[in-house]
Amino acid sequence: MSKGGASVPDEEWERFLRESEAGSPGAPEEPSARARMVTRRLQEEPEPPRGWRTHQPPRPRRGKGWYAVGLVVVVVLLVAVAVAPGRIVGWFDGGDAVDTLPLAGESARPDGPPAQEADGPLPTPDEPFAGSPAARWADGAAGIHLPAPRATGWMSRAEVGTALDRTRDFLTASSLDPAVLRGERPTKAMALINPHQADVQDYLKKAFRAPDRENDPLLLFSRFRSADVRPVGDVVKTRGRVTFREGERGAVEVSTDVTYVYPVVRASGDDEVARTIVRREVVMSWDDPEKIVIEPGTFSLVSYKVDTTNGGCDTYTGYLIPAFLADRTTGADGGDDPAVDPYDRSTPIEERMREGDGEGCGIATRS
Repeated sequence: MSKGGASVPDEEWERFLRESEAGSPGAPEEPSARARMVTRRLQEEPEPPRGWRTHQPPRPRRGKGWYAVGLVVVVVLLVAVAVAPGRIVGWFDGGDAVDTLPLAGESARPDGPPAQEADGPLPTPDEPFAGSPAARWADGAAGIHLPAPRATGWMSRAEVGTALDRTRDFLTASSLDPAVLRGERPTKAMALINPHQADVQDYLKKAFRAPDRENDPLLLFSRFRSADVRPVGDVVKTRGRVTFREGERGAVEVSTDVTYVYPVVRASGDDEVARTIVRREVVMSWDDPEKIVIEPGTFSLVSYKVDTTNGGCDTYTGYLIPAFLADRTTGADGGDDPAVDPYDRSTPIEERMREGDGEGCGIATRS
């Protein structure tokens, strides 16, 4: 054997091997203090020591682990508050969870009326929709659901989208415009109606000059006499939807079905809140100007129907006339006519009229 180029004689190598086997005379027979400590530790361990290639991930410290879990809980709570604040409040105040979220847009006809709340709170100037399903409805035009546009009839997808937007503009101008609600003439809404549609233009002239049963502006417009009542706040709750299809001569026929809830008080300053509920179904035709005489950006009226609760019964003044508690008398709300729920949007107006023979004022189950 050699190391660094130096040779070890055979005799020395043999003597080294013999002494190694017999043990060196001067070597200690007992292990050192460190050796005894290591031996004792190995004996006390429940399992053999791990090899140097074995990796055991360190256990997470309790503080960091709680931070991670706590962060997840906080994120979940933030999402829950964003999605269902009414329910979260119920968790912490010990009461029942009350869902106060606005409803999703109405993209299809509902199966039935909204749930009836037992002994709900009365409306106040601060909470004019309290105790009403409308409390969860959207505000103003936001409650009118528009479908996704698609190419239909003579219109491209983009043109249908524009027609749908203008349809909602008409509904806003006719039933939500503050000036119109105060009794002013609905000039913006009327400007969207085809001026060449003679029968409709004749109706509009008579409706505002001398309203009667057949020529009632309330068929299309919501108006209150400002000398009698004033709106509570600036919010009108709405719920409704718009649909469309190809109509006659390739026109895009748009159908609207919207319910409006108007809270009002007497103009004299009384705090009693009355709610007038108006549901309208208006069908309009966005005609091809190459086939129908029409002005660009206007539509032709196909049909219009209205169902009103607490807006006046058999009165044709051109204004909605809500009744307050002192105005109501026993038996004056419809006699033997069927009871109707003004918040029930599951039945078309025409079908509801057939059930009540289309006459009388009916009895509202709630307002």
